[in-house]
Amino acid sequence: MWLAVVAVLVGLAILVWSADVFIDGATALAKRLNVPSFLIGVIILGLGTSAPEMVVSALAALEGSPELALGNAYGSNIINIALVLGATVLISPIIIHKGIVKRDLPILVAITALAAWQLRDGLLSFNDGLVLLALLVVVLTIQIVMSLREGSSKHVDEISHGNILDSELLESQAEKSDNTEPSLIRGLGGLFLGLLMLVASSRAIVWGAVELATFWGLSELIIGLTIVAIGTSLPELVASLSAARKGEHDMALGNIIGSNIFNTLGVVGLATLIAPITANPIILSRDVLTMGVITLLLVVLSLFAFIRKRPFGRTSGATLMLFFVGYTLWLMQTPNL
Repeated sequence: MWLAVVAVLVGLAILVWSADVFIDGATALAKRLNVPSFLIGVIILGLGTSAPEMVVSALAALEGSPELALGNAYGSNIINIALVLGATVLISPIIIHKGIVKRDLPILVAITALAAWQLRDGLLSFNDGLVLLALLVVVLTIQIVMSLREGSSKHVDEISHGNILDSELLESQAEKSDNTEPSLIRGLGGLFLGLLMLVASSRAIVWGAVELATFWGLSELIIGLTIVAIGTSLPELVASLSAARKGEHDMALGNIIGSNIFNTLGVVGLATLIAPITANPIILSRDVLTMGVITLLLVVLSLFAFIRKRPFGRTSGATLMLFFVGYTLWLMQTPNL
């Protein structure tokens, strides 16, 4: 028992430290490559912080429990929006930009609808997995092209309006050319070191928490739906909180959206290629339904903030957190399913 307590406490300490290293590396990379923070959040943070879900789901499929992979991915999506984003904006409100409303959120809604449609017969086949992975490539390509185009347009607009003087621009470019190589190395090093420690510390926390929960007599299902699901979302939670605290709001939101895209398309797609998934009807009627509702709630709250030109703030965060509490209570009322 005491070893489990130590694993949780040490894991939490390393988790917080590694999140700072991870975000610092991602920020340095975004600046040196001159790409938008949101794109770094979607691609690098989204993929990186989804690594625990990917590992857990792949192992579950290989070990003959593909349904666990499905529950892990969809449960993490719910937690990412309700708990991770909710906690993040309670600490630091996020500005909702036009690109998020017009492109990123509609993509997320469409992917969520596809997940529900594929599960209509309770089966995910090998071909379904191929479709999911192919769509992941398409979505990432769209994200990269559109984000880079928006970033370039914004940069040109700043220059044309005199926000950046020519001499300052030339000086900045010269400084970049002198320092690009070491900065890139430091950025990549921090990124990979931070990600490695994020995943390792998350695993330690999950192991310790499961050991403690078992010691206290909690059922395996409750452990899986709560501790393991939250545990695999710890990288998203800590990375988003760290990004928001450092003022990288676009990166924090991009991390959530990117992670959910990877979970729905990449994690489920990979698990389905390994082994077809026959889903318990409760997954569709409870978990997929909840995932759809929380995604639509995110869209509504984001539109409300965007139209009123206000940050996605603490009221929205509290709403999402209450949704998470309600979902957790619902889980505990159906322990036999």
